[in-house]
Amino acid sequence: MSTASAVDAALSRVCTAIAEHGMAIEPEFLSAPVVSGLAAEARRRDAAGEFHAARVGRGHERVERRDVRGDRTAWLDQRASVPEEIALRAALEKLRFALNQSQLLGLLSFEGHYAIYPTGAFYRRHRDRFRDDDARVLSCILYLNDDWMRVDGGALRIHLGGGQAQDVLPIGGTLVCFLAERYEHEVLPTSRERFAVTGWFLRRRPGTDEFFSAPARA
Repeated sequence: MSTASAVDAALSRVCTAIAEHGMAIEPEFLSAPVVSGLAAEARRRDAAGEFHAARVGRGHERVERRDVRGDRTAWLDQRASVPEEIALRAALEKLRFALNQSQLLGLLSFEGHYAIYPTGAFYRRHRDRFRDDDARVLSCILYLNDDWMRVDGGALRIHLGGGQAQDVLPIGGTLVCFLAERYEHEVLPTSRERFAVTGWFLRRRPGTDEFFSAPARA
């Protein structure tokens, strides 16, 4: 199968899974070199002091709560010229177009960040959509970790309802997407440093008309 055909097949699988289950898990969504390059860029920016402790809440009420989440984050920059980030943006734009075409979700833009979980870190059960803001439609996570094993912990636990849950190991190249309003989820404690790109496809916001929009800040 050609590279273009493989990409089209992956997009089709994601769209079908979202339509049927509101959730998709796609291994090897991006190639190993792109994933490795994104991980290297995250490490470079972290060493340069660009990552900060993640907060919870929104607006002026955002606070650091290490008992809730222990990751460090750095927002993606739409002007960045790193080749791997350009490839990531291109793949997400194709996914946005495919989802809009097949599911009529009205996705306009994507905002996202790198997330690094140090050893022992976790993120308690939560939902990505705010109660009074429906801008976040689809949550997306792309994992950047090499040779991840179950013993390393750090799984994404997606709560399906009825007391059932599905755990997803953060294996490099795996893309996870789910409807932000539907699924509560958490990150289980990790036994080694854990890397990901995390973000959301958004509906239109007033004054926003570009892909990879700037994130809302406090």
